[in-house]
Amino acid sequence: MSKLGSLGARLHRGEVGYDFVGKRKIWYGVSILITITAILGLAVRGLNMGIEFQGGAVFTTPKHMTASVATAEGYAKDASGHDAVVQKLGDGSLRIQIAGIDTDKSDAIKDKLAKDLNVNTENINADLVGPSWGDQIANKAWQGLAIFMVLVVIYLAIAFEWRMALAALVALIHDITITTGIYALVGFEVTPGTVIGLLTILGYSLYDTVVVFDSLKEQTKDITKQTRWTYSDVANRSINSTLMRSINTTVVALLPVGALLFIGGGFLGAGMLNDISLSLFVGLAAGAYSSIFIATPLVADLKEREPQMKALKKRVLAKRAQAAAEGRPQEPEVEDEMHDDEPEDAAHAVVGPRNQPASRNRGRGRPSGKRR
Repeated sequence: MSKLGSLGARLHRGEVGYDFVGKRKIWYGVSILITITAILGLAVRGLNMGIEFQGGAVFTTPKHMTASVATAEGYAKDASGHDAVVQKLGDGSLRIQIAGIDTDKSDAIKDKLAKDLNVNTENINADLVGPSWGDQIANKAWQGLAIFMVLVVIYLAIAFEWRMALAALVALIHDITITTGIYALVGFEVTPGTVIGLLTILGYSLYDTVVVFDSLKEQTKDITKQTRWTYSDVANRSINSTLMRSINTTVVALLPVGALLFIGGGFLGAGMLNDISLSLFVGLAAGAYSSIFIATPLVADLKEREPQMKALKKRVLAKRAQAAAEGRPQEPEVEDEMHDDEPEDAAHAVVGPRNQPASRNRGRGRPSGKRR
């Protein structure tokens, strides 16, 4: 743990780092492959929409039923002609969910189930969901998602800039597509709990992205007044300085969600837990990935299309080439890059590791090492 903490501190100070932005084409390719797989899953398998979206009926039997889940599924299919989802509840009763049936036939299905299960018809509770109500639920979900996206773009454009807002929007669409595609591939049922999970992960995804963007905004103040770093260099520095924070928050969030998914859903067979926890688990992982590998590199790509950033990159590369030809360190001390008419803090706006020349005479009479 101490080594991990030391690594995090070194990443934050810029002493070590990984070139995330420089290898962005690799991450773009990986994301495109994952996204295509998710889209194919949606196109081929489709989403297993729950009864709330399709309409149908839910039958609840009395307590302490002796019939097994598999037996009840067979009875429900014989009675309705449709596949059924059966859950055994904690009190021993059975919850039989049949989607896509005509609600007018619910009484006949109820009578048949009562006969097969050997219980009185009056003891089976039936809840009916019409298809029009399911359409309303779906429309409200889409409206909520659209409003959320618009508000996010407006806020990020005001708080940061439109390029960061666009990159965050692309990352959110990336996360939603992957999550829904995995739902299609796994075959989990889409319920209102799934929608809740999707909306929740959007907030988590934005949290990690905004943390990196805030660091990037702070470190790129007056970036054009120096010739040591390009915008991509600073973007990469921002990712590395917040990397451990993003990893720690994601892992802490994934642990309880994983417990819900694998213990609550897998061993206890709790359907609603499956619906929420799968979307949260996949979405949290995808959100952490997109904030590091998609959003920030995309911002760097967009920013370096600006004329000012193109000129800065040209100056930085020319100075590095000159330093390499002269055998000097390619990343000189920041103070050496300041012009006489520039404030001292302008050069310090871009934070990074400093490789000091060995021959420099530092600190004449001052512990700080700065010259008067």
